[in-house]
Amino acid sequence: MRAKLEKRLSYLYTGESSAIVMFLLISYLYNITYPGLRLYSLYSFWVSFFLLEFLLLQGTVYWYTKRKRLKRENTSRTPVHVIRKLKSLKKINIGLIIVSLAMFVIDFFKWYPSLPLGGLAIAGFIYVFAVLEYINYFYVQLSYDNISDIKNLLKSKRLKQSSISKDFRRISQMKK
Repeated sequence: MRAKLEKRLSYLYTGESSAIVMFLLISYLYNITYPGLRLYSLYSFWVSFFLLEFLLLQGTVYWYTKRKRLKRENTSRTPVHVIRKLKSLKKINIGLIIVSLAMFVIDFFKWYPSLPLGGLAIAGFIYVFAVLEYINYFYVQLSYDNISDIKNLLKSKRLKQSSISKDFRRISQMKK
């Protein structure tokens, strides 16, 4: 059981960290290959992209911390200081979500009437993906990538509470 959990936590943190690098590379290649998209000229792209990368970094740190603790202390329980940091980052994430929306408005007025629709569409996709990642990390699990999770989802017909959300609840119960 412990080996299986360790493997799962390794998969999660390496997946998140790999995504950070891959998204950087893909954005760079898109900008070079399709300069007409004007990705790097769009404020909405930059803020949405930063939000996504920032969330992925938080996920990487969270899963890595759980894996490291499992290896060293034989428990995957997240340290309280990490949970508190994530709780404060949750507020920053909400601020970035709001700022991202404002950047779309600014881009619209800046570029109108010659809107780079392709670039705005990509920025919009990144924004939606980032918001879904935020929900996946801080509220309910939206990603079901193994048979056991899928079977559980089909059986319960409900989304699972996210691991970080469970940790938030755990530390709030500790205060009582």
